[in-house]
Amino acid sequence: MLEPIRQVRGRAVYVPGDDIDTDRITPARYLKVVTFDGLGEALFRDERYNPDGSPKPHPLNDPRFQGASIMLVGANFGCGSSREHAPQAIYRAGFRALVGESFAEIFFGNATTLSMPCVRAAKADIQALAQAIEADPSLEVTVDLERLEVRYADRAFPVEMPPAARKALVEGRWDPIADLLEAAELIEEAHARLPKASLG
Repeated sequence: MLEPIRQVRGRAVYVPGDDIDTDRITPARYLKVVTFDGLGEALFRDERYNPDGSPKPHPLNDPRFQGASIMLVGANFGCGSSREHAPQAIYRAGFRALVGESFAEIFFGNATTLSMPCVRAAKADIQALAQAIEADPSLEVTVDLERLEVRYADRAFPVEMPPAARKALVEGRWDPIADLLEAAELIEEAHARLPKASLG
């Protein structure tokens, strides 16, 4: 079994906007990479930097939010193409959970397989938390998958997550390939019991 993901604690950063697609999260030129190592540098690259490499105003470039591990987002986050590079870039940039109004289905699945929960919350609750971290960037935020709530300071609000994804994370079953490898002996035993096919 993999490490169960029951809670994610850390500082947060708000990246505003609805319908942020995977091409904005990781520009297409980064799809050529052979491994995902170093892909964190590609996160929102064209929105964060000019062609000459100089930084643009962007929440992820704000020194107050450096080291944040929870990202607050809007509606339909991760829409567009199904590229796995988008959640990989977010994860490799140090983020371990996302709180948003809604997520594109394939993006959500890819993020879950990385052990990075994406929980849905009401817009008003996300905005209230965004204002709180703007006032105090050091504020600790907890995404609690067992209680399905987000807590900060003396406040809490409910979040939603599909039951199957929540169960997979809480029980440490979020990577189906690891599950298969762990079950290798059982698979071999089952294979041995199958009738042998005749090649004749």
